[in-house]
Amino acid sequence: MPDVMKTLLLNPPSFENFDGGASSRWPATREIESYWYPVWLTYPAGMIPGSRLLDASPHKVNWQQTVQICKDYEFLVLFTSTVGFESDVKLIRKIKEANPGMKIAFVGPHGHIKPDETLMASEDIDFVTRGEFDHSVVDYAHGKPLKDILGVSYRKDGKVVHNPERPQLHTEELDALPFATDIYKRDLEIERYNVPFLLHPYVSFYTTRGCPALCTFCMWPQTLSGHAWRTRSTENVAREVKQALGYFPQMKEIFFDDDTFNIRKDRVIDLSAKFKPLKFQWSSTARVHSDYETIKAMADGGARLFIVGFESGDAQILKNIKKGATVEMARNFMKNCRKVGIRVHGDFIIGLPGETKETIQKTIEFAKELDCETIQVSLAHAMPGTELHDTMAQQGFLKVEALADSGGHQLPHIEYPHLSKAEMMGGVNRFYDEYYFRPKVVWRIVKEALWDSHERKRLYHEATEFLKLRAERLKWARKGGDDFDKPMVSVPGASSVSGND
Repeated sequence: MPDVMKTLLLNPPSFENFDGGASSRWPATREIESYWYPVWLTYPAGMIPGSRLLDASPHKVNWQQTVQICKDYEFLVLFTSTVGFESDVKLIRKIKEANPGMKIAFVGPHGHIKPDETLMASEDIDFVTRGEFDHSVVDYAHGKPLKDILGVSYRKDGKVVHNPERPQLHTEELDALPFATDIYKRDLEIERYNVPFLLHPYVSFYTTRGCPALCTFCMWPQTLSGHAWRTRSTENVAREVKQALGYFPQMKEIFFDDDTFNIRKDRVIDLSAKFKPLKFQWSSTARVHSDYETIKAMADGGARLFIVGFESGDAQILKNIKKGATVEMARNFMKNCRKVGIRVHGDFIIGLPGETKETIQKTIEFAKELDCETIQVSLAHAMPGTELHDTMAQQGFLKVEALADSGGHQLPHIEYPHLSKAEMMGGVNRFYDEYYFRPKVVWRIVKEALWDSHERKRLYHEATEFLKLRAERLKWARKGGDDFDKPMVSVPGASSVSGND
């Protein structure tokens, strides 16, 4: 076996301030700058001796600096996204010019969905991975021939070869992986990572992979992680928590970034019991099916906040997207969270199948009734590889295939005969205005800022960016949604089957 290849694992600077990489479920340049951790890249980084994980955007490493860094490595593992793909292809051309012998693998959902198109887009790509790539790139770095590596696609004699699928990792294999936090400590600065509703600085990692829920719009379970829910042992998770608390004394909280953290009651209660003596604050994703006993155990174990995808206040829309939850379940969940003192950041989406002007207003009223501490309102995005994308394309509701402008900002790309993009964008503006400009919400935010100088500075920065974005959205909606100031980035390898082009 030859020596291990000197390997760089890269979350690329696809655009300036781009949060599109190895943990972001909605790849985009955020209007309010924020970054998720590149969790997926940490596992192979921990298994390849002498490797480095470079997370370019949050560390303000531009493409020119990235090219220079690549000169010192033999093998590049680049986590690409559908939005950033064209930019990433241009980047690796520059890298190959500077380091012609470098081998390059593209990993992530885009190559998983479109391995043929990804490979044919650039001869600079030596192979792409499908599904979980932890061991695929490690095998290659250790000198294993491509023909013997499961879960990869590559070119041979002008044709694309797809090796057999790699089996998903389960508890024993997941526990055997290195800790993500080892690589954070080695290669990253945690102060660079900021998400508005999480305490700063925070650290995040996964305790599970996959999600049994069938939500039609959600990218990860339909691409990288799958619908099979696979867990790390609670002992293994608790060990990483203890390690993170030792590594990062400045850390304000841990975020468990699973597709859904609270799937199984007994596991959540066991984890919460193990967390309790460690006396730390944590947040997580959550679905609304947990009962009071579970939520109370999580609060006792240090839970501070849940991110919950409520999506809509309309029962039929929830059925249309196969949410597997009801508005009544959401009400009970919020009531129980309030009882135990856990905050909720509510996610809502406008423009899902079945949306009308009436259902938009219904969801706004529902959100006000729930009264989460903070909310996020998104326009529906049909990411390639999802059931929503296939359905919208077949029904002719994809107005354009472009998901983003040339700066990586998301663009509305779904439009219905009865509901225009401008009307949906107007709904987003109205949603935020009606929700946040209520006196009790304004007081809630101001009261918190009064007692915490760190939060006060952050609130001022975010409020300034939000008001600027609000003005841009209003201007865009008033112009009817057809005034794109920036050129669009097309979806690579996607042919529009929309009847509205």
